[in-house]
Amino acid sequence: MDVQRTGTMVRPPSPMDSLEKQLSCPICLEMFTKPVVILPCQHNLCRTCASDLYDSRNPYRFSGGVFRCPTCRFEVVLDRHGVHGLQRNLLVENIIDIYKQQQEGSGSGSTETTLKPKESKEPMCQEHEDERINIYCKTCQVPTCSMCKVFGQHKDCEVAPLANVYQTQKGELSNAIDTLVASNGRLQALLNQMEDACRAVQENAQCAKQGLAESFDLLYAVLEERKTILLEQIGKEQDEKVAALRALAQRYGERLQASSELTDSAVRALEQSGAAEFLLDAAKSSLGEERPEPGFEKMDHFTLSTEHVEAVLAKMAFGVCDEEEFEDEEM
Repeated sequence: MDVQRTGTMVRPPSPMDSLEKQLSCPICLEMFTKPVVILPCQHNLCRTCASDLYDSRNPYRFSGGVFRCPTCRFEVVLDRHGVHGLQRNLLVENIIDIYKQQQEGSGSGSTETTLKPKESKEPMCQEHEDERINIYCKTCQVPTCSMCKVFGQHKDCEVAPLANVYQTQKGELSNAIDTLVASNGRLQALLNQMEDACRAVQENAQCAKQGLAESFDLLYAVLEERKTILLEQIGKEQDEKVAALRALAQRYGERLQASSELTDSAVRALEQSGAAEFLLDAAKSSLGEERPEPGFEKMDHFTLSTEHVEAVLAKMAFGVCDEEEFEDEEM
């Protein structure tokens, strides 16, 4: 069974002792002194102790800042009022008042409800039960008492005051925590930068895709426009040649009819007995022939060579095209 030491009396822990422990400030290790403030992490502090701790970390007295809970290291963001802006825990203050009234009503002779002296909170040496642990053995790296240094197993070891070692290690731990927090902040900043970079890449890629689509749409429009112009040229020459051939065919039809009439005239001329009349009729029956030029029906000159353009399109890539290389390809 666990026991607690009060002066020279050893007794089992009582409910009031447990209550007093719950009502102790983690900074001064004494019962809370009003006003009592409650942190967002639900731990309580004397406002005076919290103010002293905050002022030690904020020597220039800047308004606002960050206050760390001494129990769980939770970071509390303070406003311009500082520690005085924290909410008071009226429930704990009322419990303290009731506890003190109970202590006063019970009297100083009651061992059940008597407040423990401050010394009872300090651990005692296991080798020397009447000695408090007040030094730290640097060689063995364990806390011990003065008797162990003088007569015990640590007499040849290097020791230091327990309070000094406590403050040193506490400061080192606090610095290590600050370093970890700063490192976490840098890592979070890097993560934010990576996320921003990912979003920027996605946005830039979307813009590039849109620009490429617009460029190809423009290229399609230019090709369609050029295609329309060339088709119009072919259609125009087609209409002209077809019209010329049809006009020529019409004239040939008319001449065919005239030739038929001349044939009849020639037959009648053969029936003429006079030489002069025969020659006159023969001159009238002669027809001149009108024909289109050789190759008039061909459309080979409308052949479009696209090999060079196809080669240029096949080599199309991102970046600025070298003008000299482009000119060499044209040559």
